[in-house]
Amino acid sequence: MRFCSLGSGSTGNATLVEARGTRLLIDCGFTLKELGLRLGRVGLAAANIDAVFITHEHGDHIGCALSLARRHRLPLWMSRGTWRAIGAPELDAGLLHFVRDGAPVVVGDLELAPYTVPHDAAEPLQLSCSDGTHRLGVLTDAGSSTEHLLGALQGCDALLLECNHDRTLLAASSYPASLKARVGGRLGHLANDSAAEVLAACRHAGLRHVVAAHLSAQNNRPELAAAALAAALGAGPADIVVANASAGFAWLDLA
Repeated sequence: MRFCSLGSGSTGNATLVEARGTRLLIDCGFTLKELGLRLGRVGLAAANIDAVFITHEHGDHIGCALSLARRHRLPLWMSRGTWRAIGAPELDAGLLHFVRDGAPVVVGDLELAPYTVPHDAAEPLQLSCSDGTHRLGVLTDAGSSTEHLLGALQGCDALLLECNHDRTLLAASSYPASLKARVGGRLGHLANDSAAEVLAACRHAGLRHVVAAHLSAQNNRPELAAAALAAALGAGPADIVVANASAGFAWLDLA
């Protein structure tokens, strides 16, 4: 089992998870053309994807999902709230599948365990992915931590955690007060210190990879996110992988 990112940030998000013969795309917040280019960088094409999971309806996550599913006949998984938020579009039979909190689903060689998070979307779901031996926990958009969220991420072999902003940089930014309040609020995005608290609560001896994701270009710095997570892990900043908007990060193996 392995995973990589095609890009992570406010301009677009897409994470690939591969287990044996199954490839899952988590979010596809790009145009079809851009997604194709980014897949090409990791030696794949849209035809090599088996299914798509959409965490919520915001443009930097749903992107070309509907067009991708229709063009390549890909199963598309999302919550009913997300589906309604994008206008309840019709898809050919067998393409649209609904997921909900606490109800695992099997997609090929992967079991997906969706869980709810506090975020300003209709019915946002983050998830963990397992091949039966290893497990990846994904948390890319949440305004705050909850006991439910922490429970869903226990025992993972790898964690991809949102580190959207540094509180000091956000406060000093040119964002209007209303946007600062939204980003930093309970339903907004995780600050570095909040992500570090999540990591500290989920840390265990078998945790192999920690990735800082969804960094704000204006209100964060890679070194700040890495330092925050490293401190929670009891490691050095070099032990933290930081995803970026243009290149994401390369394949990381869980085996």
